[in-house]
Amino acid sequence: MAEALVATELVRGFGGRRVLDGVSLTAAPGRRIGLIGENGAGKSTLLHLLAGTDQPDGGTVVRPPDLGFLHQEMPFPDSATVAQVVDDALAEAREDLAELERLGALLATSDVEAEYAERLELAQRHEAWDADRRAGIVLNGLGLGDVDLDRTLGSLSGGQRRRLDLAALVIRRPTALLLDEPTNHLDDDAAAFLEDQLRSLPGIVVLASHDRAFLDAVCTDLVDLDPAVDGPVRFGGTYSSYLQQKRADRSRWERRYAEEQEELESVRASLDLIAGQVAPNRTMRDSDKMGYGVRANRVQSQISRRVRNATRRLEELERAAVPAPRRPLRFAPDTVALQAEELVSLRQIRVPGRLALDFLDVRDGDRLLVTGPNGAGKSTLLLVLAGRLPVAGVRRHPEVRVGLLDQDTSFANPRLTARATYGRALGAERIAQVPLESLGLLHKWDLGKPVGALSVGQRRRLALALLVADPPHLLLLDEPTNHLSPVLCDELEDALGAGPGAIVLASHDRWLRKRWEGAEIGL
Repeated sequence: MAEALVATELVRGFGGRRVLDGVSLTAAPGRRIGLIGENGAGKSTLLHLLAGTDQPDGGTVVRPPDLGFLHQEMPFPDSATVAQVVDDALAEAREDLAELERLGALLATSDVEAEYAERLELAQRHEAWDADRRAGIVLNGLGLGDVDLDRTLGSLSGGQRRRLDLAALVIRRPTALLLDEPTNHLDDDAAAFLEDQLRSLPGIVVLASHDRAFLDAVCTDLVDLDPAVDGPVRFGGTYSSYLQQKRADRSRWERRYAEEQEELESVRASLDLIAGQVAPNRTMRDSDKMGYGVRANRVQSQISRRVRNATRRLEELERAAVPAPRRPLRFAPDTVALQAEELVSLRQIRVPGRLALDFLDVRDGDRLLVTGPNGAGKSTLLLVLAGRLPVAGVRRHPEVRVGLLDQDTSFANPRLTARATYGRALGAERIAQVPLESLGLLHKWDLGKPVGALSVGQRRRLALALLVADPPHLLLLDEPTNHLSPVLCDELEDALGAGPGAIVLASHDRWLRKRWEGAEIGL
């Protein structure tokens, strides 16, 4: 019988910071669990702990012996061939068939029924009789069908090696499969093929992904590792149902926070009122002198009791108060529209080998999605619109401010911290209106790091923060959902719809493209 994958109260820290703090997870056969959350929330760390490639500081993991893990690097030398990787993936299925044949020959003369039944179950789980044919289907489905089996791993691109590693795991069909960002380097067709393959697996799948379309198509459960009132939360259902639940949870969180803040204000006002009732310098009338001491003591006692009660209630409320929900990502609303027909007009644009476009007009308020395969010229078009790639045929409004989020972000002074870079670019007044930490794009422990020490994803988030805080008239976004958590991707999409100015966006994000409500241009 297939075993469950069980993690109990896992704790793991790095550099004095706890990445995981008491996380538990149970994955039964047939469940496909998606791990979601911000970068740094612990998704990859949890996968490594589940796989046994890292050890927890506390807690335990019980895992099936037949477990596969999509590593960042393939566990083969560069000299190994594609055929050797495929043969290794097929080894268990071939061993099952060979052992079944051996045991089958002994059934008439030996007591091997139990052993035969156990091996038969393994063979059925691995679909051993169809393994070689399936290997060819998987290689084709993941875009490796035209790769010569005699090619060495060292001769493959990084994307090809990643897809081959993934293909080997799908061919092998382990009891438990752990995947870290499995759709990286996959086109739409390959991602859809992988979705079908994973849905057909009878065993356990635990995966971490930013791909919302993939999460929606594959997962039976989602575990949100982002901070919440009650810690990590498991949701049963697809990503679509998760979104509905997440919105409802946020509404409850906001309502609870508002009610607590209202009660806190009420208690503080009550304390101020009570304090105002105490008048130590009030002049005593002659008629009050006989009973003043008795009444004064009684009143003072009542006031003291009310102060103690109110103070105790205030302390209880402050101690148990939920944190304020983070504000959703929104563009600052103060961009002044230009009084112009077009912000940028393109006519007969030709960039040899990169882009051929006859015409395009971008007006204030436009929302334009640029689509096309890799190499079609999407990034080149954004560079032309931004003026970073000078070509003939471009007419630009003289006052238009253009902002570009490109895929390779760098900053002029890599020694400046993220917070200082943000402040120097925007000025004191703007950062007071839109503090960097309020956007949720960088973790608080990254704000003091030099931008040169930030990862590619962190630098892009900082660049996006600058555009959100001070939006241009024309906002150009090249793959903006890369390096963002699913929740931030959803927030960014909502913000784009209501954002100021014109927006031109290039993206391979299937979820974004499916939900896009603006115009589209295909290259």
